[in-house]
Amino acid sequence: MKGSEDLRCKLTIPGLLPGLNEYIDAERGKKGKYKAASMKKQAEHVIGFMIKSQLRGVKFTGPVVIHYTWVEPNRKRDKDNIAFAKKFIQDSLVHMGVLENDGWKHIEYFTDSFGVDPKDPRVEVVIEDYEGGKKQCQ
Repeated sequence: MKGSEDLRCKLTIPGLLPGLNEYIDAERGKKGKYKAASMKKQAEHVIGFMIKSQLRGVKFTGPVVIHYTWVEPNRKRDKDNIAFAKKFIQDSLVHMGVLENDGWKHIEYFTDSFGVDPKDPRVEVVIEDYEGGKKQCQ
């Protein structure tokens, strides 16, 4: 679909992504920066696969709003720790060509919501235009 109709593109990433605490622990541990870089690369590989399979042909050319819903298996991790993974998601969206960039001109704002589902932890990402930006969802 092309055009200016109000269309939202949704991406669902199954499972859990690394949180800030896990990332910091990896950086501070043995082989620090290499382990953290590997963790980021692995997370982005999973996210990239989900983008390829769910957002094929989607490209936003203007500013967007991104709504994150973080669904955890329990309440053990703090919300700010969980939401750190948006860095991996946004970098992957740029790398896969869905977003031109993830800077101030391209992401107007994002929201975070949280839930618990012990049987189906996941991240749901909804991307939409911000006031007249151009998008293509096919």
